[in-house]
Amino acid sequence: MRNPLIIGTVLATIIIFFLNSMMNSALGADTNTVSSTVVTNNTPPTASAPSVVVNNSDICKTATSGAVQTQIFGIATGVTITDENCERIKLSRSLYGMGMKVAAVSILCQDVRVFDSMWSAGTFCPSPISSKIGIEAKQEWLDNKHLIPEGSFLLDQKQITIEDKKANDELTKFIFMAMAMYIGIPIFF
Repeated sequence: MRNPLIIGTVLATIIIFFLNSMMNSALGADTNTVSSTVVTNNTPPTASAPSVVVNNSDICKTATSGAVQTQIFGIATGVTITDENCERIKLSRSLYGMGMKVAAVSILCQDVRVFDSMWSAGTFCPSPISSKIGIEAKQEWLDNKHLIPEGSFLLDQKQITIEDKKANDELTKFIFMAMAMYIGIPIFF
């Protein structure tokens, strides 16, 4: 471990040297007179973000662009982003308009929100293998859970055991006690 006296002496010396150099430069600025005119005709470089125009409202795309400029390097870019949900709705409307109602519902069922809401309502999505509908479709979905859209509550269901519930109760008690101790209220369970 280093001696605090040595560290303090070194720091004091550095501070005195720094202050002395600042005083000399401030005093020296009064005695030196320089007369000059600086003319700058150059503007700094600027990266301009391109305008990405999406005029057609029937293509389900949005556009974004951006630019970053430093003193040396600048970059600008623009991209279009496809809205898959918009495409799914447009495809479903087209199929429905052609009289293909089961196919229209099947396309919408690829969205996990539609799949879960139809399952909860008891109107099951058509099965992806044989296009069965109703209770037969429900059984086929249960037999082929790997085909259910990712994120569905059917895949995330788990049985809550008594031990899990007890652990949650213990965690709740712990959090409550910690908060009470933080504000200074003694609590005993």
